[in-house]
Amino acid sequence: MGIFRPSCPVGELERLWVEEMSSWCVTQFGPRTLRSPVILPTSDFFPGSYPETLPEIRSLVDRVCGYMGVRRDRIVVEVHSNGAILPDALFLEGTSHAEAGHYRLEQGRAVVSLDMDRMRSPVTLIATVAHELAHERLLGEDRIGRDRRDGEELTDLVTVYLGLGVFNANAAFQFSQNARGWRSHRLGYLSPPMFGYALACWTVLRGDPKPLWARHLDTNPRVYMKQGLRYLRANPDALPGCQVRADS
Repeated sequence: MGIFRPSCPVGELERLWVEEMSSWCVTQFGPRTLRSPVILPTSDFFPGSYPETLPEIRSLVDRVCGYMGVRRDRIVVEVHSNGAILPDALFLEGTSHAEAGHYRLEQGRAVVSLDMDRMRSPVTLIATVAHELAHERLLGEDRIGRDRRDGEELTDLVTVYLGLGVFNANAAFQFSQNARGWRSHRLGYLSPPMFGYALACWTVLRGDPKPLWARHLDTNPRVYMKQGLRYLRANPDALPGCQVRADS
């Protein structure tokens, strides 16, 4: 009888991409970032109720900017609601997009556009903000080119490395209920298994292989992360740079 070896939650090409890009994040953002707190859906990190007014939405973006190391003076917040653009301080010529969020550069500033009609929960809103601000860390800081083929997937991965992965993994596949039953909704570019494996690689890089914060993950990403951790324990050489620890 052969010895059972834990399997990776993603295919071979996805595994190699997640491992390579996780190590790339270490070189780009530095191992010190691994010492930052894990941002969780608790009142410690996001006090107050769901933001509904423009000042409240801007305040939430300010907070996520702080968590992700984004210069707030670089960001213009543009909010769409009921098909209209709510006025912002700079009155930019915004264009409505089909996505829940959109990032663009205009007049030397980064514009984060949010379609509040597509936000289904606080988790979705925070995940969307995190994804758009990750664009700023990558595109706004000239770390990658706009024509990079895996740019959106890498942007999702950066939300994990910068501490917001719980939100984006949970938002990657959500359910909602209406009169006709349950519906699924997809947000983001990484699949739930890829988010789970990315979180597993991140915890290994942090030197935190049994993270208590995993209880804040939804069932699917939590299962995929645990599977990824079992795989990495059985294959300690799989992740380039896994010798990096939060105390390095």
